[in-house]
Amino acid sequence: MPNTTSPHILNTAANLLGFCLFVITSLHIANLTETHLIDEFTSVIAIFLTCSCLLSFASIRTSNPERERRLETIADYLFVLSLAGILIVILLITLNFIG
Repeated sequence: MPNTTSPHILNTAANLLGFCLFVITSLHIANLTETHLIDEFTSVIAIFLTCSCLLSFASIRTSNPERERRLETIADYLFVLSLAGILIVILLITLNFIG
């Protein structure tokens, strides 16, 4: 069975990783000490996205169909978890600057 979602996960997770790094850099440049929790949470999400990228790339490159499916499934779960985390970060940033 050919990879159906791994190329999409790899592309989107890499783009979202850039978003996370932008958020982390912006918080450090702005020197916002009250956003320390947002910074740490975004760093964890960046790690999940990096793992998702690596696993989806490995899924694309492997020739073993069982390993391909397993790597793709793990990458998919990490990606969805990361999306939920990004939603939480966006809500935290919004609530932090509104209040």
